[in-house]
Amino acid sequence: MAKNIVLILGHPDAESYCGALAAAYAEAAKKAGHKVKFFKLGEISFDPILRHGYNQIQELEPGLKDIQDAVVWAEHLVFVYPTWWGGMPSLLKGMFDRVFLPGYAFKYRENSQFWDKLLAGRSAHAIVTMDTPPWYYRLVYKMPGHSQMKKTILGFCGIKPVKITSFGPIRFASAAKRDKWMQRVKQFARLA
Repeated sequence: MAKNIVLILGHPDAESYCGALAAAYAEAAKKAGHKVKFFKLGEISFDPILRHGYNQIQELEPGLKDIQDAVVWAEHLVFVYPTWWGGMPSLLKGMFDRVFLPGYAFKYRENSQFWDKLLAGRSAHAIVTMDTPPWYYRLVYKMPGHSQMKKTILGFCGIKPVKITSFGPIRFASAAKRDKWMQRVKQFARLA
């Protein structure tokens, strides 16, 4: 069944391996009949800093407004990014800070510790590269970046299920290994 997919490349360099994975995902998803809106954060001009927290409205730049509109349209969100210092690149985190705002992605309830999850009804898949072996990231570091993405960002806003796929270590990966990962990404796209 065809889906509306928003694909966000969280690596600032579209020519990176993450960029190649995202491009392959977009192409395979379109060939499978899905509708895809593809955003390359490194090519969108925006301030990634939420200058006043949520105390003051910071007008969205056109590229961020486009992402916000696309997320409303989407049934499935896909994020492709590297793990740097245990988490996502600051550019991707800045996009979340600026786009997933109160009243759009979530809404606190008056006189309550609970909140409404305004992006419910969507699923997500994070495709993450890393130089750390994924088993080491899981067992030793306890996957801080994955937990943040799955639980405290996407899950907080009602997006589920959230699947996370880790590829690594990238630094020493052979061309054959990278191609194998590329084929897996294309399969994910076809089955989205």
